[in-house]
Amino acid sequence: MINYGQFCTVARGAEVFGERWTPLVVRELLCGSTRFNDIRRGVPRMSATLLAQRLRKLEEIGVVERSRGGSANEYRLTAAGEELRPIVMALGHWGARWIGSRLQPNQLDAGFLMWDVRRFAKLDQFPRERRVVIQFCFSDARTRERVWWLVVEDGSADLCRDDPGHEMTLIVESSVLALTDVWTGDRDPSEVMSSGELRVIGPARDAKRLWSWLGRSAFASTRAETRASLSSEPPRVENVTPRAGAAAAP
Repeated sequence: MINYGQFCTVARGAEVFGERWTPLVVRELLCGSTRFNDIRRGVPRMSATLLAQRLRKLEEIGVVERSRGGSANEYRLTAAGEELRPIVMALGHWGARWIGSRLQPNQLDAGFLMWDVRRFAKLDQFPRERRVVIQFCFSDARTRERVWWLVVEDGSADLCRDDPGHEMTLIVESSVLALTDVWTGDRDPSEVMSSGELRVIGPARDAKRLWSWLGRSAFASTRAETRASLSSEPPRVENVTPRAGAAAAP
């Protein structure tokens, strides 16, 4: 654990929250993940050993409580952990406003993207009278992460990596970057579809409703507002003073 060697509560709070991976583990708990494997799906590049260590440390300091749920442990935030919610949300909105889309190739992850889509899907917008199955095909994802199925039925959503065997409602063909840009609010669906970077195949009625079904990231609205404000700013005009003896423009 980090030790800054200061009594300041900013330092002591940062010793807990500022440790590598800890903010993301807390984010997963805030998003409703309670089982170890579900938490790990939100931090797929974190080793299981390190995740277990972080959960144990958060439990020791009273941020997380562990209980037995059926055959597996469940982890939930305590009141102290819940007080981190506005901090996590503020950090996410700050990143959306000031960091934006400066994504490196190693920051694109089809698995985490689909997990985020699954847990934030607007279930109340899906038709209640029928099952909706959306297949996502990524042209540039890792081999085992190129095809996913989102199955929504009876008010719940399941994410499958193997064909669930149901009739398809829609097929979304995209690069990981294009769908990530839409999900994070960095680009509009119409833009990536017009450019051919993303295609939606299926009945027109359902295709039109796709984005209202999926919604966007919790921080997408901040990113979209920032983009809009930047595009509306007038271009900067530099006031350049001519050098002495320089000829004036005609």
